[in-house]
Amino acid sequence: MYGMPPRDEELTFADHLGRFYARRYGFPPMVGRVLGYLLVCAPPDQSIAELSDALLASRSAITGALDVLERLHSIRRSRAAGERMDRVRVDFSSAQARGFDVTEYEELAELAREGLEVLQDAPPERRTPLAEMAVFADWLVERTRVLQQEWEQHRAALRASGQLPS
Repeated sequence: MYGMPPRDEELTFADHLGRFYARRYGFPPMVGRVLGYLLVCAPPDQSIAELSDALLASRSAITGALDVLERLHSIRRSRAAGERMDRVRVDFSSAQARGFDVTEYEELAELAREGLEVLQDAPPERRTPLAEMAVFADWLVERTRVLQQEWEQHRAALRASGQLPS
């Protein structure tokens, strides 16, 4: 195995994150377990075989979890020159991975407006839930963009002060 074998504390943390992701987001526990392990393992780049060995899970379970994490833009795959296998590592650099992806809210607002078109001749009480959904989604888009800017300024200040590594 490449690197050090996992410590009990690392595996416990991975299990805790697995339960959190299952409970909070409805993901299979393996998704959170893989993410949790990738957050604490050394070295940070791991192959599917290494993840499988460390987490005592099948390669197919690891591959399935990595597929989900890749769709969430939470990991990055790479391959070193001369290697025949991918290595994965945590990568929270995208807006999606950091929770700042507004496309979900933009789509929700668009769907709500489509529903309002369907109910254009309906009484206001039938249209109100859709109207509120549309304006709430628009508000979330606006607030999420502001929060992202504020976070980036806050992170830069933390890095400048040495409280957060670059």
